[in-house]
Amino acid sequence: MSLVRVEGVTKRYRLGEQTVTALDDITLSFEEGVFLAIAGPSGSGKTTLLNIIGCIDTPTQGRVFIDDKEVTGRSPDELADLRARTTGFIFQTFNLFPVLTAAENVEYPLLQLPEVGREERRKRVAKFLSVVGLEKYADHMPNQLSGGQRQRVAIARALAIKPRIVLADEPTANLDSKTGSSILALMKDINRHYGTTFIFSTHDRRVMAMADRLIRIEDGHVAMLGMKVNNQWKAVKPQARTPSVAAEAQ
Repeated sequence: MSLVRVEGVTKRYRLGEQTVTALDDITLSFEEGVFLAIAGPSGSGKTTLLNIIGCIDTPTQGRVFIDDKEVTGRSPDELADLRARTTGFIFQTFNLFPVLTAAENVEYPLLQLPEVGREERRKRVAKFLSVVGLEKYADHMPNQLSGGQRQRVAIARALAIKPRIVLADEPTANLDSKTGSSILALMKDINRHYGTTFIFSTHDRRVMAMADRLIRIEDGHVAMLGMKVNNQWKAVKPQARTPSVAAEAQ
């Protein structure tokens, strides 16, 4: 059973008097536990695909399934509740609240879950700050942290809801090479240790090299599917207009 599946997804935007097709008839399936990169040039549609997988955006046509349950057509409130319980997000600009401490930033998404009480919130904040190596920085404000530390806080925040899937949009773009590599290694360790699914939208070749699966998007179409076989990439060129990939975890 796939964790996420998109079938025949097309996304069009109005740009002035023009209609722009960001995605054109995409069919893909993502199994639980993958560490997968969606790559492509700017404007290729990769971030749009990431947003549809995360139910931030909705397709113009096509269907989206989470745990084999169709979510297409659900209300904005229903989609928001689904995201809050299943999906963690990591952004290139970190998106931390500047007036909250690191611990408060990690706790924030838990405040949207009434079933998670104060003591459980405290435990989760402490646990995931420890997972990312920032337990000593819990009371620091974002402007007191380096870029790498702020991204670690963002990772801890994404993990705090105990998500099935983490979506990362260019998470290394604003980090230097050394820091970016350490952040990627941390996320890979989390993927292996907790089985958390990671899907990246990225230009970064380091992300692609570390991924278990690769989807290359060009002009709104799937141009290439890739998987690691004996630590070597095996590319599979799609043969249909609506290519499909079963991205099994290794």
